[in-house]
Formats: sequence, C-alpha cells, structure tokens
Amino acid sequence: MNPGPVMLDVAGLELRPEEKDLLRHPATGGIILFSRNYENSAQVTHLIRSLRAVRPELLVAVDHEGGRVQRFRAEMTAIPAMGSVGAFHEQDPARAEGWATDCGTVLAWELTQLGVDFSFTPVLDLDYGRSAVIGNRSLHREPTRVCALARALVRGLRGQGMSAVVKHFPGHGHVTVDSHLGLPVDERTWDELESADLIPFRALLDCAGVGALMPAHVLYSAIAPEPAGFSPFWLQTLLRQRWGFEGMILSDDLTMGGAVTWGGGAEERTHLALDAGCDAVLVCNDVSASEQVLESLERIYFSPQLEQRWMKMRATSDAPLFQRERDYHEAHRRLQGMEE
Repeated sequence: MNPGPVMLDVAGLELRPEEKDLLRHPATGGIILFSRNYENSAQVTHLIRSLRAVRPELLVAVDHEGGRVQRFRAEMTAIPAMGSVGAFHEQDPARAEGWATDCGTVLAWELTQLGVDFSFTPVLDLDYGRSAVIGNRSLHREPTRVCALARALVRGLRGQGMSAVVKHFPGHGHVTVDSHLGLPVDERTWDELESADLIPFRALLDCAGVGALMPAHVLYSAIAPEPAGFSPFWLQTLLRQRWGFEGMILSDDLTMGGAVTWGGGAEERTHLALDAGCDAVLVCNDVSASEQVLESLERIYFSPQLEQRWMKMRATSDAPLFQRERDYHEAHRRLQGMEE
C-alpha cells in the first residue's frame, strides 16, 4: 500500500493499540514525532520500528531545526539556533557556511540512525525582528545570506541522505501574530515580497537536496484571498507553473490557529489545502480531527505523483556508511569548536 496524503502524530513513548488503525488507513502517509515521543535514542528507535511494523512504507519526520526547536534532546547533539550561525556570517562567511553544513550533517546523521526520514528544516523566513515565533530560527535578515547559509545546510543534509523541507513559504518573518495561535495578515505588495522574502525560496527550490516545501498559515492580503497554505495562486500558479517546482508541498499543521481561524472543520480544511495544491497535510494533536480527516479521504484517489514525491523524502544515501560516519564525527568536532 502506498503512502497517503496525511501526516499524523502519536500520543506517547510507545505505540498504542488504537493508533494502529489510524496508521493502517490508506490515507495515512507519515508520522511526525514530538518531544513527548522521545525519551532516549533506544526508546524512539523502538517506537519508529513499531510504526513501520504496522506500515513499512510510512515516512517518519520531526521538527529538528536546532535552538529552541529541537524535539529530541537527551543523547543528541544540541544544534545551535540558526540565527547564531547567521550572525557569525557577518564576520566570516566561509566559516559560518561551513558550520551550517556541519549542522546539517550532524542532525541528519543522528536522526537517520534512529530511523527518521526527514526534518522540517531549513527555515527560510527573514528575521525582521517582528515575529517572536520565528526570531532566531531565521538564518538572517538579508536574503543573500539566508540563501548561502541554507544551501550550505542542505549540503550537509544531502550528504547524509536526507531531503530538506524549506519553510514557511512565502515568508513568515514580517508578521507579529503567531500562526500557532491566530491568522497573521501580511499586507505587503508583491514587489515588496519579490525583492526580499521570496528570494531564498526561489533560490533554494533549484538546490539539489530540497525535496519539499511547507507553506505558511499567513494571509498575504494584497496578493491572494486565501492564506498561502490554502491558496491556488501561491501553490499552483507560482510554485508549480511559474517556478516549475516538482517537489512535495506539505501543509503546516491544520490544527494550528492560523488554519482554524480561516474556517471550517478539520476535514474541510484538509480538502481546501489539497485542492489548493498541497500534496499532503499535517493533522496533529487532535485525535478526533485525525479520525475525521481520514474518514473524509476514504474514497479519494491518490495520484502516482504523490507516491513519487513521498519516496524522494525517504532517507537514503549512496555514500558508504563509513564515509557518512566519518563526516559526522568531523562535523561534530567542528561544531564543538563553534561553541568555544
């Protein structure tokens, strides 16, 4: 059975019997793990194996950017906030880009050893000093620096066989409202976005190793009538038709405030996102919503494109294991030097 268009979550450190039915549903395509799912490496490895014992083809992901957004902590390397890497780029660009690659190498090696396929990283939002939820998750304020650092990070991920997910398209950094809590409205014009926030996304979508994009739950009121994650303009007209992006488009969590504020029940939001151009949707932290979404998709036909795009997100590498392990240890050593 091929992966479907829904990414779900699970409640705790072990897979519960009632969760297995959700995993077996044909609309389920992947699982996103959170801090509540992680105690140590042995435990989460067992959890991931138990997920795949139910559905071997499931993709497993986690938000593991570094800094304050790193879901797995114990026995894992503390990845620095990307903003700290970006700040050093002003002093020594080459060294900062090297550190960005090292961050990608280290987080990808450690996650893939656990059985994780991909992390939702890098963040391409610009740091305007306005968005607390973005803040130092952003690589920098300047688009050219974000491009250089993000490319470097993606090189590290790719070297370990992990695809990147760029987010939050077309840019979350200029709004103050946290989209986890409400719907931010960005009133800037197309020209303003094109000359700044869109630059890193346009550049990175041509970068080998970028397999997916996540749109923001932000309404760009001067450009389209829907938030980006529900917008045919942003997802189809711009991404697919004008820019020719062939990778995966993964919604942000449809239970977030920005999505809920836009309206409709979980199943309606799911169909709006898929109809707008998302390949798959995240539905997290609400079992009832997950059940409703899966039930609403029982009779939907899933295209071969969905399977192909999912498969590109599976962690795999042609590089020998010893080479990837050596690269990891060298990158880990250099990151320790960054902290010093």
